[in-house]
Amino acid sequence: MIYLDSNATTQVDPKVLDAMLPFLREAFANPSASYRAARGVRSAIETARQQVAAMIGAARAEELIFTSCGTESINAAHVSVRSLWPDRPGLVHTGTEHAAGIECAKRWREAGGRVTAVPVTPQGRVDLAALEQALDAGEVALVSIMWANNETGVIAPIREIVELAHAAGALVHCDAVQAVGKIPVDVQKVPVDFLSLSGHKIHAPKGVGALYVSGRVRFRPLLVGGGQESGRRSGTENVAGIVGLGTAAALAMSERSEHALRDTFEGHVMAMLRDTIVWGDREHRLPNTSCLGFPGMDAAGLLILLDEAGVCCSAGSACHTASLHPSHVLESMGVSAADASSMLRFSFSRFNTMDEAALAADAVIHAVEKMRVLKDDASGPVAFS
Repeated sequence: MIYLDSNATTQVDPKVLDAMLPFLREAFANPSASYRAARGVRSAIETARQQVAAMIGAARAEELIFTSCGTESINAAHVSVRSLWPDRPGLVHTGTEHAAGIECAKRWREAGGRVTAVPVTPQGRVDLAALEQALDAGEVALVSIMWANNETGVIAPIREIVELAHAAGALVHCDAVQAVGKIPVDVQKVPVDFLSLSGHKIHAPKGVGALYVSGRVRFRPLLVGGGQESGRRSGTENVAGIVGLGTAAALAMSERSEHALRDTFEGHVMAMLRDTIVWGDREHRLPNTSCLGFPGMDAAGLLILLDEAGVCCSAGSACHTASLHPSHVLESMGVSAADASSMLRFSFSRFNTMDEAALAADAVIHAVEKMRVLKDDASGPVAFS
């Protein structure tokens, strides 16, 4: 198997697993207890908090709240701002957000708030002039925009977004689930107020994430109960997952080279399939992500052929695999439904090799060429064998 779907999830790094195992075996104490064994577990959580804080450049580790995933973190930020800023009913986001952000916006509207979806350019970048106009009324409480898109890999102009939002008195939540560990993220240099991240995108296990809450802003917890996470997220901590996330964060700070893998893969595909389209801003995108369009082809058919060839990729977000609709991200970029239905996303990790990139490119070329033959063959139904 050649796994090129790391924007959906990543394999757990063996070093991460090794760090986790003691907390699934002998170090199983509840971190809220007072005895020595529990204090050791609590210390491991705080070490992980420092590691994650260092990865995003947080001034204080206490600004990190551990959660179950990026989706919970996004929900927590939205619910907190909506409840603490009732006099500012406005939320601003884009049509290219992750499903969690889009559903939170729907809930915001259902609760009586006002939601504005600012457009993106044909390259997938936020239209800053439109954002400034949306902020002009002075009633926006929150601007919630992805740092990097999960489908195209396009990186948003977050610094400019923060400047415009803060000038208008609005807070900024950044969904950085796809950005952290792939590009530099520093919440002091780019002073977002909230930032969401997820462990399973950076070689930690599924089921653990974090929410950065700047010390400048108030926060009301989504989950209440036993008062864990300094009263900001109740529920007994997923200790092994948190330790894994901390270890993955420390490993993610080393130099990465996915762009060479992606560029090798893309170059080979485009040299042989010259009508291939690269969706998104090629200058401002994640180094590991390749969002390609194959005009006239059906992504579902290509996925079947690639799966048979042992190549794992996707036709968009893993959260929408069962959807029959073309990518809402490409739709927001002005791409037609027909063109969007030919899109495949390939996303690399540090565990991929150059040989895999070349073999995967060959498999894509073969799949597209086979689809073209089958499409031209009017003798009967298509059989993917």
